[in-house]
Amino acid sequence: MFRNLLANMSPAVKNILILNVIFFFAQWALPQIMPSLMLFPFSSENFEPWQLATHFFMHGGIGHLFFNMFALVIFGSNLERVWGPKRFLIYYIACAFGAALLHMLVNYLRIQGVEAQLSAEQIALVYKEGFDILDSGRNYIGPLGELNSLINAPMLGASGAVFGLLAAFGYLFPNTELMLLFPPIPIKAKFFVIGYAVLELYLGFSNNPTDNVAHFAHLGGALVGIIIVIIWQRNKNQFF
Repeated sequence: MFRNLLANMSPAVKNILILNVIFFFAQWALPQIMPSLMLFPFSSENFEPWQLATHFFMHGGIGHLFFNMFALVIFGSNLERVWGPKRFLIYYIACAFGAALLHMLVNYLRIQGVEAQLSAEQIALVYKEGFDILDSGRNYIGPLGELNSLINAPMLGASGAVFGLLAAFGYLFPNTELMLLFPPIPIKAKFFVIGYAVLELYLGFSNNPTDNVAHFAHLGGALVGIIIVIIWQRNKNQFF
């Protein structure tokens, strides 16, 4: 199975996969440099503009990398054959940026809400020492801890761009059947994408403090992806 996937991989998808693998190993070889390539909120002292273009090559672990790259190969190769390498690459990067921007917007609104519950001294404390607290594996309690996570916990991963690929695949190939892992049943792509988006929306608004998944980044990638596909598909036949 994996041999066939690798053999049928399209050029741009292959290059994106290689870059992600290189970045993943570089995270372990250069631990002092790589955190600066993750995406911090605009309000964080650790934010740098280039993080918008580097965070989606970073991953939190081998499982995170594997599932994102697996989805990239499965869905991305089909889309690249439809669009060609140049258009596919533009689409992938646009979805990654869209994911980052929606995540940052929601994050900013949540920061404003939490800061309204705290004093100026407490807020200053989080900006001053919060990153070191998180880096040591600890956190504050209550609203102070929530604010610290919002400001000083970075976002990383290609999931936003991958969700854009899922959205495009569901739009262009709506009746293609996908086999789920849990439970192992077939489902049409359009229903899979819609169901996944609804789940992400629910989890995003649930705002569970123990949930470290950037759900609105996933939705941002899918939203930008759908907008782009609709524009590109005007007056064209739909694929099945």
